[in-house]
Amino acid sequence: MDGLRQSLLDAPIIEKDGYHYFVHPISDGVPMLRPELLREIVISIIRKADLDVDKIVTPAAMGIHISTAVSLMTDIPLVVVRKRQYGLEGEVALSQVTGYSASEMYINDVEPGDRVLVLDDVLSTGGTLTAITGALDEIGAEISDVLAVIKKEGGENRLEETDYDAKTLINVDVVDGEVVVVDEDGDG
Repeated sequence: MDGLRQSLLDAPIIEKDGYHYFVHPISDGVPMLRPELLREIVISIIRKADLDVDKIVTPAAMGIHISTAVSLMTDIPLVVVRKRQYGLEGEVALSQVTGYSASEMYINDVEPGDRVLVLDDVLSTGGTLTAITGALDEIGAEISDVLAVIKKEGGENRLEETDYDAKTLINVDVVDGEVVVVDEDGDG
């Protein structure tokens, strides 16, 4: 994970309403995402995640590129949790609250009994993953694994209040305006 580690150490930090936020190609799409970094991340996800699943579930927007690449490499279908309501049969609404926003999201194409991998870019407050796992439980899906590429330490993690733990590839914190690697193997 040398490329991911270095890209995070080089990431610029911005402040939004008192929230220190690193700007990174995995979480923000800027600066540009280099194929070698995406490839490194996808290989690490494939090695770490439980892939004995029927579907990969990811939130829009920044989970899409990671999950698409994993789907292409594993032939596991991809379900994107959207911020737009389509009104399709079986659509389930959920409320997402993160450290810097709140919104409604909608899940389609997940059925009771589906085994799913929930995959996201960053675990910060746990708001998005908590909302998605709650909605998947409501549907009756079996959540086999939850994985976020990057975990931002140092704040509230609502996912800890659920029955689910997220695996991560790397855990970081923002200290004095710089990214500090807390755990290079994630999960720590």
